Amino acid sequence: MLALHVPIENSVKTNLVCIDDYQKCSQKTLSKGVYEFFAEGSGQQETLKSNTNAFKKYKIKPRYLCNVAHRNLKIKILGKDISMPIGVAPTAMQKLAHPDGETAIARATQELNTIYIMSIYSTTSIEDVVKAAPHGRKWLQLFIFSDRKINEDVITNAERNGFEAIVVTCDFPVLGIRLASARNKLYLPQHLQLGVLKKYMEQQKMNDIRVISDPSAQWNDIKWLKTITKLPIVAKGILSAEDAILAIEAGVSAIIVSNHGGRQLDSLPTTIEVLPEIVQAVGDKVEVYIDCGFRDGTDVYKAIALGAKMVFVGRPAIWGLAHSGTEGVKNVLNILRNELDVALAISGCCSLDEITPEKVVHESYYSKL
Repeated sequence: MLALHVPIENSVKTNLVCIDDYQKCSQKTLSKGVYEFFAEGSGQQETLKSNTNAFKKYKIKPRYLCNVAHRNLKIKILGKDISMPIGVAPTAMQKLAHPDGETAIARATQELNTIYIMSIYSTTSIEDVVKAAPHGRKWLQLFIFSDRKINEDVITNAERNGFEAIVVTCDFPVLGIRLASARNKLYLPQHLQLGVLKKYMEQQKMNDIRVISDPSAQWNDIKWLKTITKLPIVAKGILSAEDAILAIEAGVSAIIVSNHGGRQLDSLPTTIEVLPEIVQAVGDKVEVYIDCGFRDGTDVYKAIALGAKMVFVGRPAIWGLAHSGTEGVKNVLNILRNELDVALAISGCCSLDEITPEKVVHESYYSKL
């Protein structure tokens, strides 16, 4: 029978063919409180909505008859090859979405040879994640903690277990106002625990995760982190050229342009909007990555054209996880990879290097013609 569609690579039988399909499925299968925990943004959620809508303002300028028969999505990140410029961003408490939680996502990224950033608010220990995916590319996200000894202990453990980078979230001096969570009064179920932080919270008799991040943290604390680890430091949560420069001066190896998925402060700019300013300020001093709002491979294409070297996705991985664990995460990442590959071909590119700045323009470009 003649196929009239582009086949979608799925390792489990499903009619879900895009990220929106997986999100709608998760909304039906997860409890209201858990779904809204992952889906919500801060305040009135304007930044959350804008994160996805902002990509519509940018248009791809294609070139045709370019011989795109052989295409390659591989890229080097921090000196090591991965299969595609799409990895998984840190998301808290993944066992709320699926019993396998963090181990399922770690296995998926290992099998697809891309990067998994494990959250410090993981519901799985570092050791169990490594046991599930011993050969995977794993980075650990953390904060500057009020008790610096936690930073030292956690980083030492990450090094011991083969993690390749430390991702420091810079946009979390305090927890943002999240109205859905406040209404739902969601608590971590008793059968789950924070795999990395549990012992520190017990030692200090803490029952509120908000007190862990240090609101007095400064860029000098990034310099201090450099003295206690040889792992590269990645600064996550950069939204201005000024902070990008300070991050470089503090010694980071890479920057993630991020507004925390719209979960910290409403009315922030979208990451795709601020990306060009940051890329220009950074130049070739460090690698620039980006997250927030990516729901299609064409979004990834646009970010690469505007200067990002890699894209990380958070909620899409959670929606895949909620559907079918490791296989669901693989499906979601393969959907994005396939969409990016198709965009590459139809726009006249064979490799990521060919997605140059002139390939994407703001919509105002056409109104001036």
